[in-house]
Order: sequence, then C-alpha cells, then structure tokens
Amino acid sequence: MKWLGISIIVLLVVGLVGYIAMAVLSQKKPDNLGLQSGMLSACPDSPNCVCSESHTRSDPQHFIQAIAGSEASWDKLKRIALEQGGSIQTERGDYMHITFSTAVFRYVDDVEFRFDRVENLIHMRSASRIGRTDFGVNRKRIEAIKKAMRNTHEH
Repeated sequence: MKWLGISIIVLLVVGLVGYIAMAVLSQKKPDNLGLQSGMLSACPDSPNCVCSESHTRSDPQHFIQAIAGSEASWDKLKRIALEQGGSIQTERGDYMHITFSTAVFRYVDDVEFRFDRVENLIHMRSASRIGRTDFGVNRKRIEAIKKAMRNTHEH
C-alpha cells in the first residue's frame, strides 16, 4: 500500500512538471505569425487551430467563417478581443496579432485578424502554440468574438 501512495505522488509530480514545461515552451512566439502572401497562415495538421482564409475552406476541421467587416467593425473587434482577455502584440494597418493565456498554466494561444478591405471581410486565425488538442478552445474563442461582434451591431 505504501508503494501505491508513493507511485501516485511520483506520477502527480511528473505530470505537474510536464504541464509546467509545456507552459514555459508556450511562451516562445511561433515563426508562422503574420501575413504570408497577404493572407493568414494555414493551420497545422493538429486540431488546435481554426482559420477563415480561403486555403482552409476545404478543411472542415480547421475552417471557420470570416465576418463582414468595416472600419467601425475593425475598431470594435479590437475592443472585444481586449474585453475577452486578449493582449495586443502587433497592430499594423489591416493586421492584428493578439495573445490569450489560459488561467492556470498560462498556455499561450495566438489570434490573428486580417481586414480584407476589397471583400469587406475580417479573416481570423486562432491557434495554440503547443500541444495537439485544445478541447475546442480556439474555435469557441473565435465564435465568442463573432457573437460579440454581432451583438454590438444590434445596439
């Protein structure tokens, strides 16, 4: 019985160290942020990313619909992202990079927006920096931002 208790404690410590190591690794900014040929980057094969760009349209696991955009909605988007806990890292013309961190281990997710003034669309990409799955967090975050955008249009 004593060995069982020790084994459980060792497993818990190893798990905690693993989570802390992942949190430290998630602080490193990825190389694929920013516009690539005028568009947001494609998602990796892992399911912890969503993107509205045309290169993702045929990939239902990663595709998410862009939202109608205008100068006013671009400003609202910035405000909503900040209200929902985001931290602006880059804001340059029609591109914005915002990070969100989880409460406990401070895992970082990157959220990018691109305002397409020709199509009047705001494209978005949200991706976890580490791990394979995100339990749908990135999709839920973008859906929450889109819902808040729709609700601000009504008032």
